[in-house]
Amino acid sequence: MNFNPNRLVLLMHCPDQKGIIASVTEFIHQRNGNIIYIDQYVDRSQDAFFMRMVVEASNKTIDFIAFKNNFALELGVTFQLKCDFYQEERLPKMAVFVSKYDHCLYDILSQQRSGKLNCEIPFIISNHKDLEGIAKQFEIPFYHIAVSKENKKEAEEKQLEILKQYQVDFIVLARYMQIVSSKLIDLYSSKIINIHHSFLPAFPGAKPYHSALNRGVKIIGATSHYVTEELDAGPIIEQDIVRVSHEHDVKDLIDKGQDLERMVLLRGLKLHCDRKIMVYNNKTVVFN
Repeated sequence: MNFNPNRLVLLMHCPDQKGIIASVTEFIHQRNGNIIYIDQYVDRSQDAFFMRMVVEASNKTIDFIAFKNNFALELGVTFQLKCDFYQEERLPKMAVFVSKYDHCLYDILSQQRSGKLNCEIPFIISNHKDLEGIAKQFEIPFYHIAVSKENKKEAEEKQLEILKQYQVDFIVLARYMQIVSSKLIDLYSSKIINIHHSFLPAFPGAKPYHSALNRGVKIIGATSHYVTEELDAGPIIEQDIVRVSHEHDVKDLIDKGQDLERMVLLRGLKLHCDRKIMVYNNKTVVFN
């Protein structure tokens, strides 16, 4: 996919009030900008306004810094408007954290290589060596950082050093079987994406599919979400389910569950990479 160097993506929110869209579109018009996409949503319960916009320069490259600064001066204060600006051609850098499961990793790497996942993957970090061969297959640097109760702080410092070295924008926990610390979460707020199984009812522990089978569940699911300090309670990005029955054994449930995990995680990553998600009050606004 070719990305336009003259194109900006804007994500903005503010208290709901009259004149926001008119003022923003007039600001862009005065700078010879052409709006090629616009979508907005008002959350009545929160009295909050959200908008996503894609702007293209009509006759020359947009001065990104000047555009941001003038936007903040002319509109930010007036409407209490908070806005994130992205240059379309600059793909986000995504760090991949994994453990031993490979189903999500394969999907992420193949989709990124084929141009269907719009990001750069500068490296893979794992607390095990099992998946190093996959990293070599895709020619991506692999860092093995073992994690234990005794060295957890030291391991995290190594992770942070690598993240800083590569100037990573966000992280995906592609079945990374470790709890990340509050320090990492604070540094990458709303920028760490996780995938986990989600059942009705929920089954924690190392063998959730076995527990689900024993309870005779009829639906299994998966959820991708942003990581917060409260485990598995962050803003939800994507979810899906599949029906199961008494005819399925535990292998069937694992296979179906892993298929869901990789699909739901990938959908969440694509939305994040395409700058279509806004996080607000531990919820997400996801634009199509």
